[in-house]
Amino acid sequence: MMPKRETVQLAYLYFIPKPHKAGTPLRPILSSMNMPTTGISKFLDKLIRPIFDKHARSTTIIGGVDLIQRLEAYTTNGHHIPNTYLCAFDITDLYTMLPQEESLDILIEFLLQHSYQKVQNIPIDIIRKLALIVIKEDVFVYEKKFCRQVIDGAMGSAFTLTLPNIFMWKWQRQLVHRLEVSNEIYGRYVDDIFFTSNDSLESIDQMLAKANNFHSNIKLNTNGALMTSAYHKEAAEPYVVPFGLDHLGHVFRNTVDTAITRVVRYSTVLSQFEKEIRQMKLLFLYNGYPPRHIDWRLIISFRKYLSKNFILPLINTSDDFGYLRHQLLTASTATA
Repeated sequence: MMPKRETVQLAYLYFIPKPHKAGTPLRPILSSMNMPTTGISKFLDKLIRPIFDKHARSTTIIGGVDLIQRLEAYTTNGHHIPNTYLCAFDITDLYTMLPQEESLDILIEFLLQHSYQKVQNIPIDIIRKLALIVIKEDVFVYEKKFCRQVIDGAMGSAFTLTLPNIFMWKWQRQLVHRLEVSNEIYGRYVDDIFFTSNDSLESIDQMLAKANNFHSNIKLNTNGALMTSAYHKEAAEPYVVPFGLDHLGHVFRNTVDTAITRVVRYSTVLSQFEKEIRQMKLLFLYNGYPPRHIDWRLIISFRKYLSKNFILPLINTSDDFGYLRHQLLTASTATA
């Protein structure tokens, strides 16, 4: 954890545009690779993140497939009805709005609530002191001026990505309790929150209005059959690994296979799958992939999970697609 004099550097501030949001706001990032506190930050992250992941798993969404599986279980258990609302919102500027001292208090509260007086023989008061150094000593250069961050920590530092998650663990407790007692889904992916509700729209609005006042620094940005599909950002560029570059053949095969798996998993019905496959083919054609290569990878996938008799790169029945999707949803990412 000790900084090395020969490699340590003062951090500098830079900005990354968010073109998918109105007005293209900027995300502030601190270049923290060689900051004096980087070693402490990485140490704390390795120490605390596994604990958070363990105890907050039920309210954490780890990816699209995880959310789809929760929705399918919700439907299978009879909780999804024609009037069910699928709701999503995000937290405005989560990583740059958290009070430092309060965040550390919540960190200690989180550890104590889960019966940790020590973590790997390190007392929690020492953990708090180390965390205080990480978030209080974020000194950086911006426009030839020396600056120090006074709210939250450096976005770009390992531990200051874990600390907001723990802060949100406390913020969301009332919301989670209300939804869980009604057998609803609640899940958070970083600063994006998804939940289901069978209440009226008026009741949902009241719940969100109340949540918007849980903490003065945490504000919400609120933007039926169960349907899921692959999401395509308008700002995303249509590029993958170009075909024909100096890569081994398995790189191109894996690129197409991964895209096929994603399309199958994220499409609810055959018509959605067909639409997504057309879009996927256009993407690969744009990047120089031969049509025969794309079609052959589709056939290989169908033969693997459906029948070895497949000779065409298409699925004709909803039953076949449903079976294929079930196989890929239940398969691990490594084996799919």
